Amino acid sequence: MLSFSGICAFAQTDPLDVIRKKIEAKDFAGAKLDLNKVIDTNPKNKNAFTLRGRARMALSDYYGAIGDFNFALEIDSTLTEAWNYRGESKINLGDDDGAIADLNKAIKFNPKYAEAYTNRGFAKYNIEDLQGAYFDFSKSLELGPVTDDKYFNRGIVKAELGEYVSAIDDYSKAIELDKTDANLYNYRGVAYYNTSNFALAIADYDQAIKLDAKDPLKYENRALAKTAKEDLKGALDDYNKAIELNNQSAETFNLRGVLKYTMQDYEGSIADYTKAIELDATNPTYFDNRALSKTEKEDYAGAVDDYSSSIELYPTDPETYYQRGLVKLTMNNNYDGCLDLKRADELGSQEAKAAIKKSCK
Repeated sequence: MLSFSGICAFAQTDPLDVIRKKIEAKDFAGAKLDLNKVIDTNPKNKNAFTLRGRARMALSDYYGAIGDFNFALEIDSTLTEAWNYRGESKINLGDDDGAIADLNKAIKFNPKYAEAYTNRGFAKYNIEDLQGAYFDFSKSLELGPVTDDKYFNRGIVKAELGEYVSAIDDYSKAIELDKTDANLYNYRGVAYYNTSNFALAIADYDQAIKLDAKDPLKYENRALAKTAKEDLKGALDDYNKAIELNNQSAETFNLRGVLKYTMQDYEGSIADYTKAIELDATNPTYFDNRALSKTEKEDYAGAVDDYSSSIELYPTDPETYYQRGLVKLTMNNNYDGCLDLKRADELGSQEAKAAIKKSCK
C-alpha cells in the first residue's frame, strides 16, 4: 500500500485572494500595504498592480492608480480590467476623452464586459454624447446583471433626451429592484412632472421625502408640482421647508419669490428676490423678477435700476429692454422708453414692435 506521508496535501492559498477579501471589506489601506509586499516580491505580477490600482482608486489616489494600471498594461496589454479601471480613474480626473479611449480597448478585448460599457456610458454622458451613453447603458443592461443602478443611469439619459415616458419606465423598473432609494422616486417624480402628471409627481415626491426628509431639493420639486396643481399654500410650505434645510440656495429663494408674486405678496417676493441676489448677483433673471414686483408696488425707479442691472449682465435679452421701456413710458420718460423699445425691436421682440407703433412717434 502506497503511503503519502511527508507529502503536503494542502493547497497553497493565493495571497491575492486574501487581499481581494480586504478590498471587499473596504480595508483599502491594508490591501495596499499587502500589495506593496507582493509587488516587491514579484514586480511582474500584473494582477497585483491591478488590485493595488483599485485600492488606490478607493482611496481617491487616481494618479497613483493610473500609474499601477500602466505597469499592469506594460506587462499585459490585453488586460481588460486594467483598461477598464484606468478609464474609470480618468473619468474621476475629468479626462473623459482619455477614459473613452481606454474603455474602447477594454471592450475590444472583452466585448461582454458590462462594467466597461457602464463606465464608457458615464464618460459619454459627461461629454454630452447622450445617444452614445444611451447605447452603452442599454448594452450594460443587456449583458447583465440587471441592477437598479443600471436602469437609473439609462433613465437619467432618457430624461435628458426628452424621452420622459420611457424614462419613467426605467425608473419604475429600478424601484421594483430597490424600493428604499429616495432618489429613484424623486427622479421619477421629475419625469412625471415633465409629462404634466402632477398628481403622480407629488405622490413620488411624498415617498421620496418619507425616505429622505433632509433633502431640500425634494421639497422644492414638490413645491413646483403643487404650484402646477394650484395648491399655492402647499407649495409655499414646501419652499419654506426647503429654505429651512438650506438657506444658501439662491434659486430656491427665487422660486419662492415667483410663488409669492403669483399670490400677490409683492413685498414678500421682493424680499425673496433680494435674498437670491445677495446669494448670486450674476443671474439676470433675479433682477428681472424683482423689477416686476417693484413695478406692481409702483416703485418704478427701483424697477428701472433692476432692469439696468439685468442688462449689464445680459445685454442681448430683448424682453428686458422691452420691460424697461414700458416702465420708462409709465414714468413719462418717453424718449428713453422708446429707445429701449427700439433696442428690443432690433433684438427681435414682436411685442416691442407693436408698442413702438402705439407709443413712439
